[in-house]
Amino acid sequence: MPAKPTEYQKTLDYLYSQLPMFQREGGVAMKKDLRNISELCKYLGYPHTGYPSIHVAGTNGKGSVCHILASVLQQKGLKVGLYTSPHYKDFRERVKINGELVTEEFVIDFVEGNKSLFEKVQPSFFEITVALAFKYFAEQEVDIAVIETGLGGRLDSTNIISPIMSIITNISKDHAQFLGETLPEIAGEKAGIIKTDIPVVIGERHPETDPVFLERAEDQGASIIFAEDEYTVLPTIRALTHSIFNVYKDKRLHTRDLESDIAGHYQGKNVGTVMASIDILNRLGYSISESEFMNALASVKKSTRFMGRWQVLGLNPTVLADSGHNIGAFQRTLSRIPKTGGKLRMVIGFVNDKDISDILSLFPKDAEYYFTQANIPRALPVEDLEKLAGEFGLKGKSYGRVKDALGAAKGDSSRKDFVFVGGSTFVVAEVV
Repeated sequence: MPAKPTEYQKTLDYLYSQLPMFQREGGVAMKKDLRNISELCKYLGYPHTGYPSIHVAGTNGKGSVCHILASVLQQKGLKVGLYTSPHYKDFRERVKINGELVTEEFVIDFVEGNKSLFEKVQPSFFEITVALAFKYFAEQEVDIAVIETGLGGRLDSTNIISPIMSIITNISKDHAQFLGETLPEIAGEKAGIIKTDIPVVIGERHPETDPVFLERAEDQGASIIFAEDEYTVLPTIRALTHSIFNVYKDKRLHTRDLESDIAGHYQGKNVGTVMASIDILNRLGYSISESEFMNALASVKKSTRFMGRWQVLGLNPTVLADSGHNIGAFQRTLSRIPKTGGKLRMVIGFVNDKDISDILSLFPKDAEYYFTQANIPRALPVEDLEKLAGEFGLKGKSYGRVKDALGAAKGDSSRKDFVFVGGSTFVVAEVV
């Protein structure tokens, strides 16, 4: 006899089955204005106004920046709310305070207590989750919250907050059907989080997007800093399990051997973005010391439960998962897969609502491929993926389940082989 569903599981079933959910269904679940979230938060007593917040958008790196910032603020001794999306294993990963997941009881009570409101407003899954996070942080009296956008920024449900600082990590092509086909169009959507008189940090410069941010900041009277102008963060070693950087400021060595427990060479950009953000926080009176920053960076995983990015799942053979899922992320990730002396094996799957031709063109033709699909309606059917990949000279076998694909890759491997798992967050979620 199957186990009886718990109250928490029944609540999740309601959230997943009754509400439009972009994570599973794609564009049909999108709400393209802020009316629903505004109405939800009005009914809940405007919980997002009860604490200071930091708002983070961008194509790549925003999740890492959020977790590093949360770790820094926790190291300072603050009670820190952290809202990110999507989740990997447990819905509650989206809402954390000092690394602790929102309680099952709060999720149950919030949903049960507000079903009549939901039936009236007809919100999406994401809108309810944002409202839940805002309410939880208010009830728990956090000192500050770090809030990650979902898609875009201008019309993202999180964009009803009035933060003390906005951060936009970078711009790359992703979700073109919602955000635009060109980098300036995408930047325009992300720039929607820049608020009147609120400082903004831009992680990376780009000739096509810089004018968009500068114009928006000027229109809003917001001071703007480009992190690349302030700090250059270069890796000194490229280990699989951690990173060590040297930091330069004004072309002079600023910090030597800065260690982080989150790996991936691309994290240097995120670290520089956080350092520029800390400069602003210190001007606002937070007094974050260099030692507090260094301790926080060395313990991001422990203090925030960070997962899914450049995550080592096993050794001999090395198995590594990374949830990057757009061309910018793959350009960074694929260029840094280490040479191990063995065969490169790629376990990959994608979603069905984006053009992945440019991404597939980046993949090495001499690797062995294990095509698969995540267990969500949005998944690109594995047969379609294998056919499309073949057009780019990528050869391999298809597997209907991610775990079967990974099992086959590991079974085919020698101790020196390297197995990469990725393509979408949802593929990675099934193996981490």
